[in-house]
Amino acid sequence: MSAPNQPPLRRFSLGLQHVLAMYAGAVIVPLIVGGALKLTPQQLGYLVSIDLLTCGIATLLQVWTNRFFGIGLPVILGCTFTAVGPMIAIGSEYGVSAIYGAIIVAGIFVVLFAGLFGKLIRFFPPVVTGSVVTIIGVTLIPVSLNDMGGGQGSPDFGAPSNLMLAFGVLALIIIMNRLFTGFWRAISILLGLIIGTIFAAFMGKVSFASVGEASWFHMVQPFYFGTPTFEASAIITMILVAVVSLVESTGVFFALGKMVDRDIRSEDLARGYRAEGLAIVLGGLFNAFPYTTYSQNVGLLQMSNVKTRDVIITAGGILVVLGLIPKVAAMTTIIPAPVLGGASIAMFGMVVSSGIRMLGSQVDLNRHENLLIIACSVGMGLGVTVVPQLFDKLPQMVQILTDNGIVAGSITAIVLNLVFNVGRKQNAAGVHESAAVKKAG
Repeated sequence: MSAPNQPPLRRFSLGLQHVLAMYAGAVIVPLIVGGALKLTPQQLGYLVSIDLLTCGIATLLQVWTNRFFGIGLPVILGCTFTAVGPMIAIGSEYGVSAIYGAIIVAGIFVVLFAGLFGKLIRFFPPVVTGSVVTIIGVTLIPVSLNDMGGGQGSPDFGAPSNLMLAFGVLALIIIMNRLFTGFWRAISILLGLIIGTIFAAFMGKVSFASVGEASWFHMVQPFYFGTPTFEASAIITMILVAVVSLVESTGVFFALGKMVDRDIRSEDLARGYRAEGLAIVLGGLFNAFPYTTYSQNVGLLQMSNVKTRDVIITAGGILVVLGLIPKVAAMTTIIPAPVLGGASIAMFGMVVSSGIRMLGSQVDLNRHENLLIIACSVGMGLGVTVVPQLFDKLPQMVQILTDNGIVAGSITAIVLNLVFNVGRKQNAAGVHESAAVKKAG
């Protein structure tokens, strides 16, 4: 897609607007994961800054197209919320090094199978991906509630001041979404974090020590958290996360294609998938996150009516620069846990809502089989999360598929979809019929 150049100042302001629209999503993921894994302020600062840097690089990989990778659409990439629960679970079970081993392998998987993914996507219809996203969202809610109380193990956990901050931030986000549309609604989470932190500072709950200690510039340190390790269960989990992210990205690609009047072909999708896979590999090498397309920026493109790649390239450059300035990341890490919890309860609730929306709008819920797939997969995912010791007496190879709620629920959804839906097709009225019955008729 050819893109007319915008005047420099206008291009910068439009690029900055895209950064602001995705900034809260970009930083809240490392803050929640790092907090759950008990990282030090210095480690958390590195995690935030390297995440911003990698968001920028991932965006540029996708926007700059060539014969091997990059879809060439005005799309912003950021860390996927789908990975938050799995990363916390893997880190708690096997350590931080296993998170990055799993991310690297998942990225390589995406790069290698990008060309075939269009054929594999039929095994991940909305009834499967919607169930997986719902499971992931629900398992994140306890993380938010712990933060709302002040952080798990905090001596003042559940104190009225913590609850006041958390619910105040949540109320502000709700009010902004009620009163505003467009850009202001898009940055409601970011404003909630900023205003909540200001109030927390007046309450004596904010320490600026980490900001003073942070340097003004740093370079990337691959394997900052140590040499990656590889655990089968963790790898399977991250591959599932990557596949779900690709399914979501496919929808964004087609939406953007319509917006810029460009037909999206299978070769374009393959290049887009490879760029996303390369971004995931970089996330593993730099000790950051898996990356995916951000749909919130698609709405901003529509609102601004500026759909050129030069603006997105500028946004990617801004993210890279921010990622090289540790003081920017350190400012983010001062956000108190209750403020973070108030914002994340809305964001993670939206993950659940996203899964429910996929199920409600794209799945025939009048079919008993689809209801059974959803019921069993969500039930298994939540059950294993609540009672993880259920399968402890099974062989180790079997436990690879059962010791993580997301994996157990996802495998259940995939298998039941194969049982009930593969070999069936829809007629013109959208009613599923088995291939055998169709032939006999």
